[in-house]
Amino acid sequence: MPPNSPDSPPICEEKKPKSPPKYAELDENNNAEKDIPIVDVERQIQVVDDSTQQWLILRKDIKWLNVIAITLLHLMALYGLLTVSYSQHKRTMTWAFVIVIFTGFGVTGGAHRLWTHRSYKANARMRVLLMICFITAGMNNLYHWVRDHRVHHKYSETDADPHNSRRGFFFSHVGWLMLKKHPDVKAKGQSIDMSDIVNDPVVAFCDRHNLLLRILTTLFTIGVPVYCWNEDWYHSFAFQLFRYVYDLNATWSVNSLAHIYGDKPYNRKIDPVENRLVSWLTFGEGWHNYHHTFPWDYRAAEIGGGRFNLTARVIEWFAGLGWASDLREPSPALVRRTIAHRGDGTHPCVLRQSSSTAGGGSSVADDVLDNLESAIGKSHFF
Repeated sequence: MPPNSPDSPPICEEKKPKSPPKYAELDENNNAEKDIPIVDVERQIQVVDDSTQQWLILRKDIKWLNVIAITLLHLMALYGLLTVSYSQHKRTMTWAFVIVIFTGFGVTGGAHRLWTHRSYKANARMRVLLMICFITAGMNNLYHWVRDHRVHHKYSETDADPHNSRRGFFFSHVGWLMLKKHPDVKAKGQSIDMSDIVNDPVVAFCDRHNLLLRILTTLFTIGVPVYCWNEDWYHSFAFQLFRYVYDLNATWSVNSLAHIYGDKPYNRKIDPVENRLVSWLTFGEGWHNYHHTFPWDYRAAEIGGGRFNLTARVIEWFAGLGWASDLREPSPALVRRTIAHRGDGTHPCVLRQSSSTAGGGSSVADDVLDNLESAIGKSHFF
């Protein structure tokens, strides 16, 4: 009998097993009772177990006292911000703004550009002034601030970076203060040369009397409005609390915003970026792609082109008084070559004539910059 004749028995076809449908199918009564996919319960349990284990590991590293203190500090500042009457306390509000400038210069011009990067020299009078400005800001003690920032520059965006931005925005902004330090941060911190800071008598005095100085500067900033124009203690405290929280978040924004959101006109191979908002908040610290490319520059940015940099102008003013000297900066030629061969093409003056110029992986400029970076790693300028 021919195999395909009408009377021949049907050939058995191999039936392939159906794969579970993505969604359940409806029967004629519109009930989702057929072909319900099997849920991978074991995998879901494994995911839950992994998440629980990660939380248990993280919980051991949380510094709960810091979490509570930082949270309460921000809640109190928010309450004061929403309840104080600004129109009736203009002088006290102006005083708080003056202190913001005062403390901002202590952090940016003192702890950062002078003591961390040694980008200029300051005489004893200026160092004392910068120390007072810094201590009024209420940051960590000066020695630890400088050490952590030097580690940050030398091991940026690694586990040794105290506020590694690759661990997320929240961690780089404030979360790093709520957790115990990564072991690499501690190990690399011990390898940083801090001899210049240890031998600075102004820094030694600041750290030796840190608590007392912080109490005195706090009483001074709150007491001036009370005794000079009869402000009440509540509003004087509220404005200084808001000022303090602003100082903290402005400084933290350099670690978070200026490492995540912005352009890289000077070095596209690193994470730090140019962020105009951060520059306004910190009086010139937001030009961070430039700063990490040329960390020894006292300006921490190019001057001009609408780049706000109050700290650089104040340093120059003190240089005119003879209090600051040896202001360091890279040559304009080196900056231009770096822009052309290392930048991402967003600098206003960059002119790329060919794709080979844009790459520049084996260019002389790359070699020059590599040599400079190597030299910086062996110096106090980081």
